[in-house]
Amino acid sequence: MRSTPLPYFRVLLMAGGFVVVGSSLHAASAPQQNAQQRKTYSPKAQERIIRETRHALLMLPRYGGPFDHIAFRLKGYDVILTGQVTNAVLKPDAERAVKNIEGVERVDNKIETLPPSPGDDRLRRALFQSIYGFGPLQRYSMPPHKPIQILVRNGNVVLEGIVANEADKNMAGIRANVVPGIFSVTNNLRVEKGASK
Repeated sequence: MRSTPLPYFRVLLMAGGFVVVGSSLHAASAPQQNAQQRKTYSPKAQERIIRETRHALLMLPRYGGPFDHIAFRLKGYDVILTGQVTNAVLKPDAERAVKNIEGVERVDNKIETLPPSPGDDRLRRALFQSIYGFGPLQRYSMPPHKPIQILVRNGNVVLEGIVANEADKNMAGIRANVVPGIFSVTNNLRVEKGASK
């Protein structure tokens, strides 16, 4: 039986653009696809769904702070939402915003709501000051959507987002590691495509 490859994208939200950070191919048998499905999988349709999904998420009224991170993957008709947020309403808000986009058949909402924690809140404030208050990294505090997201759970820190160069990525990791009371730091920051190292 012949199979037709279907695209599978993972997209990170960032200020001023989106980045496709991974792709793989999943096969589905030809009889399972009708003409409407084949039309939806065209590159132009994929680009439109990615663009509109990104826009819908960036326009969420409660999204954009440095302590929330939302990403999504496009798999055929389905949008898979991922990430971690401190504000519980962001999870249903994101799903509602995306499910109304033309061409989206289903939203699989895997966004995790981080549990309330005074200790983690203290670390978030200290990390924000250490990273965004540091001279060479202060420029990242300007956009309404902070490009360096600081995710904290039980004293463990993950940095997500996009920076201009490898030096800024490394500096953000160093600044996170100097904050007292942190158990671990995972630096998932990505260097902007085409930027100089």
